[in-house]
Amino acid sequence: MAGDPVRPIWIEARSGYRLWVAFDDGTEGELDLSRRAGRGVFAVWDEPGAFESAEITPRRTIRWTDDAELCADAVYLQITGLEAEQLMPGLRTPVDA
Repeated sequence: MAGDPVRPIWIEARSGYRLWVAFDDGTEGELDLSRRAGRGVFAVWDEPGAFESAEITPRRTIRWTDDAELCADAVYLQITGLEAEQLMPGLRTPVDA
């Protein structure tokens, strides 16, 4: 999995605060974001049509506002069930004893 970071290429907001995401490596899946709804920066989703306004930014984030956004890598890990080290080898370096 080493190499360029995966990029979201398509998103679809669905009912119940679910988001369908497709990545440039062919991976796609649905993410249930309902536990974030109405909390912190995601309170913006309480506004009619706000959740459906999701967009992909050039920085690879999935964004609703300048404050309400999700990291593409975190979304990819949730959809695939991979560990961060599998997506980004070398993330953790051994500590010399």
